[in-house]
Amino acid sequence: MKKLTIGTRGSDLALWQANHIKDELAAIGIEAEIKIIKTQGDKILNLRLDKLEGKGFFTKELEEELLGGTIDLAVHCLKDLPTNHPAGLTIAAIPPREEATEYLLILKDCVDVSQKLSLKKGAMVGTSSNRRKAQLLGLRSDLEIEDLRGNVPTRIQKLRDEDYDAIMLAKAGIKRLGLDVSEFHVEELEPTEFVPAPAQGALAIQIRENDTELFEALQTLHDPATAEEVGVERKVLNIFEGGCHMPLGCYCKKEDGAFEVWTSKAETADDFPERLFLRSETTAGLAEKIVAKFDKARKKPAKVFISREIGEHSYFRKALENNNIEIEGRSLIRTFPIVTVLDQFILKNIDWIFFSSRNSVEYFFNLKPQLPKKTQFGVVGRGSEDALRKFNHFADFVGTSGDITEVAEDFAKLVSGKHVLFPRAQDSLQSIQKSLPVDAKIIDLPIYETVIEEDIDQSYADVLIFTSPSNVDAYFADNLLEPGQQVIAIGNSTGKKFDEMGVTYALPYSPDEIGLAEAVFGIEIK
Repeated sequence: MKKLTIGTRGSDLALWQANHIKDELAAIGIEAEIKIIKTQGDKILNLRLDKLEGKGFFTKELEEELLGGTIDLAVHCLKDLPTNHPAGLTIAAIPPREEATEYLLILKDCVDVSQKLSLKKGAMVGTSSNRRKAQLLGLRSDLEIEDLRGNVPTRIQKLRDEDYDAIMLAKAGIKRLGLDVSEFHVEELEPTEFVPAPAQGALAIQIRENDTELFEALQTLHDPATAEEVGVERKVLNIFEGGCHMPLGCYCKKEDGAFEVWTSKAETADDFPERLFLRSETTAGLAEKIVAKFDKARKKPAKVFISREIGEHSYFRKALENNNIEIEGRSLIRTFPIVTVLDQFILKNIDWIFFSSRNSVEYFFNLKPQLPKKTQFGVVGRGSEDALRKFNHFADFVGTSGDITEVAEDFAKLVSGKHVLFPRAQDSLQSIQKSLPVDAKIIDLPIYETVIEEDIDQSYADVLIFTSPSNVDAYFADNLLEPGQQVIAIGNSTGKKFDEMGVTYALPYSPDEIGLAEAVFGIEIK
């Protein structure tokens, strides 16, 4: 095969990507050179991306040169590539995807770990993405979001110059460029928490459709698994008829043979985003099903009951009120401390402390523990993580899955030979403890008890959400499900109660307010 010409933008990241593909081609015996091409997005730096005309402002010029024959292939960030191709071009290969995680880089004097995202109140965050803006404001409405343009090193320098308190970037770009960001506080936001752009972290190699020899050669670089996952994300984008300025996030991963998809969509960057999680055995019709859930005409629950008090400014309340859904939030149990003075000696050799609920966090720290500096923290769910933040501690392990067995397996990998303290409710099922390796040294600490309320009133809401097994026992001591009512259970242990009752229920992917909002949004009302 002749020596090929690779077309690319001239940014550091684009050149890294082009050189990476050049090296991959060299490994299979194909020689290539690189040609730098300036795009509209590179030339116009004084406007927000959503103010530029049309689509493909980081890709159009590369495609024109490809069609004109001056280059043989173009290397793109797949998230920048419009879903509709110019006639005569095709994506020949999608290499294995880099992580789709987001990084929030924060100036260290602007960090407040007691706040969500570790940002001080009213912090100024730089991003040019409407998707990021909508999700950031959904989590923290007090933040000030300002436009940020330029390549990755330029953006980081603007933060270094204190033009912003924090900026948000894709982890993939920082990782690929090998940039040192240790001077900042780095908040890592997983794709299930902060939904990335469709195909974020993936590359696309675009060629002329009739170049069959090159197409065949490039299959060595192609990863079918990545292509299948990002294919779902890009189809969602295509059906919504959105470009990269649409406040849309979509992330798909294949887990245990099923496709799990998270979607976040807002009308504008200033609107609260809707969140949806769907699981499917096949990709057939999956994107269409996701988009249909966002149809404004779709019938949604009118009222939702939850066995927990819901704060005025909680994410869950905002998500439901955004859909005109009434909330009936009332706890069916009361909790009381059973330890009022903590024996500080038991903390002396502690390596890990694991919390399975917000109550266990709050009751434990109310005892004013004196902890060794080496102490690490594990929690179930982002609700417990947020509770831990209020006491100025980070979680070193967060079990975000609604499946407590998965959480236990993941945590067990970290604590072999370690001393692990479990502050807990007196009637806890101790699911995590039972899954730890035999050489882990478990210190059990019941610190509060739960008491079931009496004479609990029936709820006639369309959806009933139960936050613990105790709440299930409390409610169904005197009440039955009404016809048509649907149930959401937080966590496997709560779900098992409904299994015993023969009641069908939905299990959110994550046992937190975002997971609950996703579950409610996915409910079908007949």
